[in-house]
Amino acid sequence: QNTKRESGRKVQLGNVQAAKTIADIIRTCLGPRAMLKMLMDPMGGIVMTNDGNAILREIQVKHPAAKCMIEISRMQDEEVGDGTTSVIIL
Repeated sequence: QNTKRESGRKVQLGNVQAAKTIADIIRTCLGPRAMLKMLMDPMGGIVMTNDGNAILREIQVKHPAAKCMIEISRMQDEEVGDGTTSVIIL
């Protein structure tokens, strides 16, 4: 296969940056002063939400660490039904 393995400090920093980016996307959806995010639904309509799981479902990522963060959020929603934003921030 045409896969390339990388390791070292550069990869660690890339993973941290990917996780931080995902957290930054939904950080403002948490707490008493939570803000809504504007998303486009499949029909082209606009949806306003502060549900972390709904937001993460709609974004498309390629980075493995970012995908892992989104999967953690999905599992939290599946198991508990809440706390998807908190689990990403933590």
